[in-house]
Amino acid sequence: MEAKIAPQTSVMEKLKILADAAKYDVSCSSSGSSRRNDGTGIGNTLAAGICHSFAADGRCISLLKILFTNECIYDCRYCINRRTNDVPRASFTPDEVCSLTMEFYRRNYIEGLFLSSGILYSPDYTMELICETLHKLRTVHRFQGYIHVKAIPGADPALIQRAGYLADRMSVNLEMATAEGLREMAPNKRRSNILKPMRQIQNGIAQNQNELTLYRHAPRFCEAGQSTQMVIGALPESDYQILSVAESLYDKFSLKRVYYSAFVNVNGDKSLPAAESGPPLLREHRLYQADWLLRFYDFRADELLTKEKPNFNMEIDPKADWAVRHLEHFPVEVNSADYKMLLRIPGVGVKSARRIVAARRFGGLTFDDLKRMGVVLKRALYFITCGGRMLYHTKIDEDYIVRNLTYQNRMGRGEKLPFMTDGTAYRQMSLWDYGAASG
Repeated sequence: MEAKIAPQTSVMEKLKILADAAKYDVSCSSSGSSRRNDGTGIGNTLAAGICHSFAADGRCISLLKILFTNECIYDCRYCINRRTNDVPRASFTPDEVCSLTMEFYRRNYIEGLFLSSGILYSPDYTMELICETLHKLRTVHRFQGYIHVKAIPGADPALIQRAGYLADRMSVNLEMATAEGLREMAPNKRRSNILKPMRQIQNGIAQNQNELTLYRHAPRFCEAGQSTQMVIGALPESDYQILSVAESLYDKFSLKRVYYSAFVNVNGDKSLPAAESGPPLLREHRLYQADWLLRFYDFRADELLTKEKPNFNMEIDPKADWAVRHLEHFPVEVNSADYKMLLRIPGVGVKSARRIVAARRFGGLTFDDLKRMGVVLKRALYFITCGGRMLYHTKIDEDYIVRNLTYQNRMGRGEKLPFMTDGTAYRQMSLWDYGAASG
């Protein structure tokens, strides 16, 4: 279609406005795509970038992160680009986005594109402009680098499907954890309209995988999967509610990632948390840690939290919080525990758990061995034994362990470690002790 966007300002002025307007959208990581340069185009999704976003294998990927437009027909209470806000407005044309992407890429500033948008006139009109942009990038400019694009809820499914064959990853923002919260914060949006394109993208990915088993050169649909984002801290939703919704999205929609965005009161809404208190960044961090446990450590949301304990302890990480509330499982003997139980030990990650399982087939492990394998002993020492011995003679007590795990927050105020003040005598194990443990 022909873009009907009047030239309001220069491209660089638009870039300043629309790059700044995109900063609150956090779901812009790059991962999972294997699009290669076939020799006829420019760019690929395999080479390392220079900043900002990270691939599944840890590579740093640089993305041009912009909105197509910050014009919007909606009036969401949390959004700086809401219809009733008096902010500078701008809209790119498809050719301008293509030109920016290619020029930034040629200068080695970026490795790919993250393109989101407000709603210009209607969901269909906006999504069609986005599809035109992606089509020109892929066919006219032969850009074979990474593209992540937002699917616009309410747009024609044919447009969503078209974008899926042009992009590496797509995302649809859930916005709020509950349907009630969405109605309160975004009165123009409906949960069903958000979930519909999510389901379409999921089905499209599954169908495409079946096609690729039959036809190796079939066009790829959204190869890097889909993701979503939730705003946290704007409403009194508990961590348990948020994490349960995330778990449900992973189970029902096969999402690659759920992103959590700490609420910033950019509109000065007096009925919402005040900006002076700052965004809940620590809470956002704990939710990301818990999300990692869901995806890689075989935890479930109702293990980490319950209706009776609906929020995380901000002082310690979620795995340690779970461990101190389930001390009946500890201490764990690392020389005999199964892989699943090793993953539940604070301070033991996926890599170190695999190393433990592999190494102990050749003999008993010591604490020095665990340290070399990457185990964080300052957290793990309360929960493990090697050869039946603990690193220190410590108490298996929830309050005691929590006080020790959080001592670093209090050391700056000159406070002594709890185990220095509770009257218990401790000594570091000698080499003879290690020899006994390893035998």
